[in-house]
Amino acid sequence: MSVATYTKAGTKATTPAKLDKSVFAVEVPNHELVKAAYVAYLANGRIGSANVKTRGLVSGGGRKPWKQKGTGRARFGSTRNPIWRGGGIVFGPTGNENYTHNMHTTAKRQALRQALTLKQDSVAVIETFECKDGKVAQTTKLLDKIGAKGSVLIVVSAKDDLVERATRNLHNVKAVQANYLNVYDVINADTIVISRKSLEVIHNWLGAEKPAAKKTEATK
Repeated sequence: MSVATYTKAGTKATTPAKLDKSVFAVEVPNHELVKAAYVAYLANGRIGSANVKTRGLVSGGGRKPWKQKGTGRARFGSTRNPIWRGGGIVFGPTGNENYTHNMHTTAKRQALRQALTLKQDSVAVIETFECKDGKVAQTTKLLDKIGAKGSVLIVVSAKDDLVERATRNLHNVKAVQANYLNVYDVINADTIVISRKSLEVIHNWLGAEKPAAKKTEATK
């Protein structure tokens, strides 16, 4: 299957790029695997630094608020009781929680194939994404010429400082290296711009494995 391809100047190329069907046209029986990879990406990026104090860590409360009997009120031994205002928190986060989700490598790759299949109509291929000066204006001009709209994901073969400078100040544009492509970025992108070298990396990474050549006996 072919896809629209653009030159460095943003004009349509005469020879369109071909997308590997084993990557961009796989069967998607449901979205459960894509959702699992999407949630895992967010969960694995969660720091989990929230921390609260239990009744033993809250300062104060050393004196019994009133005597045990004779007041007609409920018995309390400390003003830092969890049911009091200013008291400790019960079963709150301690900062040691682990929110990571583990997924098998095979499942991750299959989820990425399914995500690329769902977004195959939004894919555009460019010959190369070069930023010699790291200017944002060059990126904006290129995206306007190829008609990239909405949230744009630019997939490059190597993400260097110039590529970062040319894309980081655009709030709706994100550049990612081909071997770090993930379901979260693919699903959230309205337009996916891929360079030819990056497309080769994706095909080699996610494409169907070629059967090993059979060994033949040496003739005597």
